[in-house]
Amino acid sequence: MRWALVKVCLAVTTMVVVAFAVPLGLVIREMARDRAFSNAEREAAAVAPALSITTDRDQLERVVASAGSDAGMAVHIPASGAAPAVDLGRQRAADGDIATVRRLGRASTTEVPGGSTLLQPVALSSGEIAVVEVYVPESEVTNGLATAWAVLAGVGIALVVGSVAVADRLGVRMVRPAQRLVEGAHELGEGKLGARVPEEGPSELRLAAVAFNSMADQVVQLLANERELAADLSHRLRTPLTVLRLNAASLGDGPAAEQTRAAVAQLEREVDTIIRTARDAKPQTVAAGPGAGCDAAEVVRERMAFWSALAEDEGRKVRVAGVDRPVRIPVARADLAAALDALLGNVFRHTPEGTAFAVDVHNGEDAVIVLVSDAGPGISDPEAAMARGRGSGSAGSTGLGLDIVRRLAESTGGDVRIGSSVLGGTEVRIWIQLDGRAPVRRGHRGSVRRRRPGRLVAAFNRPRSLP
Repeated sequence: MRWALVKVCLAVTTMVVVAFAVPLGLVIREMARDRAFSNAEREAAAVAPALSITTDRDQLERVVASAGSDAGMAVHIPASGAAPAVDLGRQRAADGDIATVRRLGRASTTEVPGGSTLLQPVALSSGEIAVVEVYVPESEVTNGLATAWAVLAGVGIALVVGSVAVADRLGVRMVRPAQRLVEGAHELGEGKLGARVPEEGPSELRLAAVAFNSMADQVVQLLANERELAADLSHRLRTPLTVLRLNAASLGDGPAAEQTRAAVAQLEREVDTIIRTARDAKPQTVAAGPGAGCDAAEVVRERMAFWSALAEDEGRKVRVAGVDRPVRIPVARADLAAALDALLGNVFRHTPEGTAFAVDVHNGEDAVIVLVSDAGPGISDPEAAMARGRGSGSAGSTGLGLDIVRRLAESTGGDVRIGSSVLGGTEVRIWIQLDGRAPVRRGHRGSVRRRRPGRLVAAFNRPRSLP
């Protein structure tokens, strides 16, 4: 593209220069010729007054000498009566040309060896016509013409070179963004997902760069979503695995019981491996699609019915509050169920048997708060637990459970906070924003604080006891 643009500009500029330079050169040559013959006419006109007064040779020779052109001027006076013909100077024109000018009475130019002559008729007092011949050498006709043509050629060459340079710079400006776009496409095709193209150059190439970068971002987002989906689906296997582990623990002793417990433990390790492998990339926030929503109270009642059976087997006290009326939230039913299963599974997995737990739902004007609390030993470092939920897992935990909960809350503009519960253990607060417009500001220990309605805060902080 660069050389094509240079060639086109070179051809166009050359044609323009030729179209203007050739006629201009011819005009300059004609101007030089006109200048030379104008000088000859002035010299002939200087002799004409003397011829109209006298035809004496001596006087005419002095007049021609005073004009300074005696070497290139000749005067031809015809015979008149008893007066003989007079010829002064060197004659270069043919006799026929002189006779023709005398007969027609008009000035004329004729070609002679070495140049041209100007034949100027002059009327004498006797009524005859004398002819003044002025020699114009070829060197005088072309005087300064070579210099003018050289300057004209130099200007034309400068224009051509300048246009080529400008075309080359424009070509570079156009080709460089195109080359970067090609390189970015090759890098993206080789699997370098961080390849991006600078948005510069002509408007068309800038739009192409914007489209390429948007496509690359979409590719990265899709891959991240696939990893998160794989990790999410794998984590949902933890719920039935927890049930299997608890049931296996109640089988007692014996080879079959030991084999069952070993198989469950092996399956749980494999699921953890799948989760960690799928979470190589940084997780991306995936918001619920248009029209997504569910009744949080109904989902809590359904999941607590499932976990209450396991809690009864382990002697755990359970309390559920705030689910007697419908509570609509902008979250998909499956996502809320997965978040509750992740938190309740952590309660069963990380607290001793017999530890009580509770789930509370608080419905406010612009937000819904879901609290999952327990009476276990608590979390010594909530900030590290949240950081683990955003990154890779640590020993004994993949960190995906809290990450599922965090993504659920952030998809609505809310947040998640870990604190101490009124039961004495851990309390996970899920803030689900209903309109997504409340401002967010970071608080201490990596948590997020928001401006909450007074009625909701009062209900949120009211201590409760298990039945």
